[in-house]
Amino acid sequence: MVNEKLINCKIIVNGDGCYNKFMHRILIIEDDPTIREALEYNLRAAGFNVATAADGRDGLEKALAGAPDVILLDLLLPGMGGLAVCEELRRRASESRIIMITALGTDADKVKGLTVGADDYMTKPFNLEELTARIRAQLRRTSPAAKPQVFVFGDVRVDALRHELTVGGRAVNVRPKEWRLLMTLAASPGVLFSREQLADLVWGTDFIGSSRTIDVHIRRLREKVEGASGHNFIQTVHGLGYRFELTPKATAP
Repeated sequence: MVNEKLINCKIIVNGDGCYNKFMHRILIIEDDPTIREALEYNLRAAGFNVATAADGRDGLEKALAGAPDVILLDLLLPGMGGLAVCEELRRRASESRIIMITALGTDADKVKGLTVGADDYMTKPFNLEELTARIRAQLRRTSPAAKPQVFVFGDVRVDALRHELTVGGRAVNVRPKEWRLLMTLAASPGVLFSREQLADLVWGTDFIGSSRTIDVHIRRLREKVEGASGHNFIQTVHGLGYRFELTPKATAP
C-alpha cells in the first residue's frame, strides 16, 4: 500500500513550468479505497486533473471515453483484471501512458505487464514522490507541444488523431509498440535516435530486452510502411541507431 506517512502529505511539484493546474489528466483504477483516495488527494494537490474508478470495467470505459494522459492501473481488480484492461486499451490503440501499480512484484509479473502494453511498473508499497516523478517522466514523453496530428510522406499518411496508417490509400495495421515507434521517429524527421533512446521512449524505463528487440520492431515496421511504398523512410545509421527521413531513398529491389 501507499506509505502511511505520505497519505496526508501534499506533494509539491517543483516548478519547471511544465505542469499547469488541470492541464494533465490522470485516471486512477484502484479498488482499495484508502489507496485510491490517497492518490487522488495527493495528485490533485500536485496540480493534476484526476478521475478514479474502483473496478476494471468502469476503468476501461472511463479510459476510452476520457483519453487520460496517464493511467495508474492496479492489477488485482474486481470484474476485469488490470492485465485485461491494459491489453484492451492497447488493442483499441489507446495512447494513454499506463503505469501499473500492484503488490505483484516478481520479474515474471513485470514482464507480463510490460508485454501487454504497460509503460512503467511500480510495486506496493511505494513512495508518492517517486510515483509523481514517474508520472512526470511519462508526460514528458507525450508532451503535445508542437506535435503535428498528420504526417504525410509520399504516399504514406500517418494520422495521429485517428490512429491510422495508410500507404497508397490503403489502411495498414500496426501493433501498439510499432505505432509508438513510428510516431516517435516520424515526429522528429532527421533526428538520430539510439536504440537506448527508442527503448526508453517507446517501452518505458523498465524495458526488458536487448537491442535486438528494437531491430525486430524496426524490421516489422519497415515491412509494413516501406514494403508497400517502395521507399526507405526509416534509415539505419550503423552503430548509432535510426532516423526518419523526409526525402526517402528508393528501397533496393
